[in-house]
Amino acid sequence: MKPFIHDDFLLETQTARELYQVARDLPIVDYHCHLSPAAMAEDHRFRSVTEIWLEGDHYKWRAMRANGVQERFCSGDAPDWEKFEAWARTVPDTLGNPLYHWTAMELHRPFGIDTPLNARTARAVFDRANELLQRDGFTAVGLLRQFRVAVVCTTDDPTDPLAHHEALAGRKDPDTRVYPTWRPDRALSVEDLGAWTAWLTKLEAAAAVSIGSWRELLAALDRRHAFFHEHGCRASDHGLERLDAEEFTDATAKALFEKARAGRPLDAGEACVFRSALLHRLALLDHQRGWVQQYHLGALRNTNARMRRQLGPDTGFDSIGDARQARGLARFLDRLDETDDLAKTILYNLNPADNAVFAAMVGNFQDGSMPGKMQWGSAWWFLDQLDGMEAQIRLLANIGLLSRFVGMTTDSRSFLSYSRHDYFRRLLCQILGEEVRRGRLPDDRQALGNLVANVSFFNARDYFGFPPGRVAGELAACARPA
Repeated sequence: MKPFIHDDFLLETQTARELYQVARDLPIVDYHCHLSPAAMAEDHRFRSVTEIWLEGDHYKWRAMRANGVQERFCSGDAPDWEKFEAWARTVPDTLGNPLYHWTAMELHRPFGIDTPLNARTARAVFDRANELLQRDGFTAVGLLRQFRVAVVCTTDDPTDPLAHHEALAGRKDPDTRVYPTWRPDRALSVEDLGAWTAWLTKLEAAAAVSIGSWRELLAALDRRHAFFHEHGCRASDHGLERLDAEEFTDATAKALFEKARAGRPLDAGEACVFRSALLHRLALLDHQRGWVQQYHLGALRNTNARMRRQLGPDTGFDSIGDARQARGLARFLDRLDETDDLAKTILYNLNPADNAVFAAMVGNFQDGSMPGKMQWGSAWWFLDQLDGMEAQIRLLANIGLLSRFVGMTTDSRSFLSYSRHDYFRRLLCQILGEEVRRGRLPDDRQALGNLVANVSFFNARDYFGFPPGRVAGELAACARPA
């Protein structure tokens, strides 16, 4: 019987299959993820497939909970085998969910396991995967090498000392370059004054300055921003429900900072103005140092108060939000563009109702300074599946320039998630091949192959401008298709 995941998976036309040969072996630039820098610096060896596959994976936890699996087998203290068995029992019930595809793809590569995972096969799959995890090519760094990952950008708080990044940068001739990404969201979280104040104390220690005023806050953030730049960082990222872009003055921002710093809560309107001022200042830093700024917008986070108290954040209880995005987003970008301070920008939406809004918005601020300066980012989180990715690709092609798209990123905590790049590349080739079959695109293999290669790899490589090194130098030497 033909295995479910095979060479032509998702590729339904000869054109699609031929285009996929262009994309298949290109390196991966994973410009946004949540992999652990410590695991990479230590070249972590995973104790079992449960650790590498299930720990911290709220996608799988949500499916297991929906299937009646108790929490101790998801995020709890059950033994590795029992957690894996609980997931194996759930997999057959994920038919139609992207988890079914991802599970099969992640077992196929890197483990070479094509046996469908279910309750009957669980023990054999568990034992085989664990056996392979003891081999040299299956450590954290070994897996990146197997997947041909050339660049990884992690997600890091401004107070992080970046010690693991220093260790990673000091390796001789690494196959994968690892860079930090600046994620200053905690500086904006003024609604929780206790947590915000505690974070400012950490920022003071990291920046070696006292923060008693608005000016000193900006100076501390600038100092840490420069520190990140010195460690190879070339991108920022924000995860926000929406972009606040209210009118503000420095005097207003100063007064609001002083009120919050004194322990007096800001009301909702004041907090919005404070975030607006600080987001603008942070964006100026990104432009000043030539970074890419990324905004992940539209998540309604921590909706289940009981489970947040029990498990903490990022455990699978976030949702798609329905906040209005267009007007604030336009004001925010226009304010920066007005003074020629708008950095390269990637916008990601979580609510599919905002697809056309975001696709059109990036076109408002393309300025001709470079191809694709403004980007509508890849389908994200709940949209990271065939329908969501296809909708993003087709709408981008209709409203913008698909050929300038920087392509896929994992946004994942798992070292096995690089199958998602293959998933994306196969889908891209299938869409183009189908358009050729229907006579909507010319059967020009060179033009189509160039588009596939650029979207799969070259656009992201050139867009971010990563610091030179052996691997980055080799990437720069790769010839972009004519």
